[in-house]
Amino acid sequence: MTDRPDISGTAGTLVAVVVTHNRLDALRVTVARLLEAAPAHLTRLVVLDNASPDGTGDWLAGLSDPRLDIRRSAENTGGAGGFEQGMRHAVAAHDPDWLVVMDDDARPDPRALAAFHGADRSGAAAWAAAVYHPDGRICDIYRPSLNPFWRRDVLWRTLRTRQRNGFHLGPADYAADTPRSIDGTSFVGFFISRAGVARAGFPDGSLFIYGDDVLYTLGLVARGGRILFDPNLRFEHDFTTMTEGEVRFRPLRKCYYHNRNLLMVYRLCAGPWFVLAGPAAALKWLAKVHHYKGEHGVFVRLVLRAVRDGVLGRTTVSFDQVKAWARSDR
Repeated sequence: MTDRPDISGTAGTLVAVVVTHNRLDALRVTVARLLEAAPAHLTRLVVLDNASPDGTGDWLAGLSDPRLDIRRSAENTGGAGGFEQGMRHAVAAHDPDWLVVMDDDARPDPRALAAFHGADRSGAAAWAAAVYHPDGRICDIYRPSLNPFWRRDVLWRTLRTRQRNGFHLGPADYAADTPRSIDGTSFVGFFISRAGVARAGFPDGSLFIYGDDVLYTLGLVARGGRILFDPNLRFEHDFTTMTEGEVRFRPLRKCYYHNRNLLMVYRLCAGPWFVLAGPAAALKWLAKVHHYKGEHGVFVRLVLRAVRDGVLGRTTVSFDQVKAWARSDR
């Protein structure tokens, strides 16, 4: 990898990385949106197909845009594995100045990539987009965050409110005209410079799904890289895994990955305070057992296994094993 300074400037090549698995209808929309961008605004589009069984491979093979670079994984490695593979390939094959990453059901506003190139990006190693639902509502689960254990004012606000609003950006930040510093964000509309990649490396593909983006971005900040949230970089995300109105994961196996990886996030955030934050999180998760009618025992065992593996940093459990623990592939 070529050494580059942290100051990356406004100009330069931008390569998008999209990870897809079994969501062809959403991928069609995302690919079309990205290829609408001018070549000066998007140099290449890397699509990492995570062993989709729904005809995604055939559809991608029929596309002819010269900017497309299609890669197929032999097995489903989850979002984390897909982003690690896709970002590694994009850097090795195309040597871009910037990467922008997203899921297959996420896409930039038609003006977002032009907005990225139209502003000075030299003040940060990475930039986070403002993510909205297709109907225009702020996408709550993708609001960038501030680490309360690194910021005393945020810690007191979080303790006082006992809500996510204490450490996540709110409507005022989305309506602002200027960027602001953050500590963690998602991989939906995440722009990272080559200097940022040099600091943070690549995502940990062994995490499979959930938390890989937050761990990666927190790690970048912990290593001295600055991330700015720019409300002018608008993205939309049409996700279906678990919305604000739902209280359980479908399929159930996803709660294992979510809780295990979130515990690893808490450890990175809390440092020595993890001895208090970790048990508190585990008790909070176990208290949700009443939402899993007919699956109480399976849910509790999954959470306890997630807590054990999160504390140990154990990310080598196979997908087949997790499915067996969940007793269901619904």
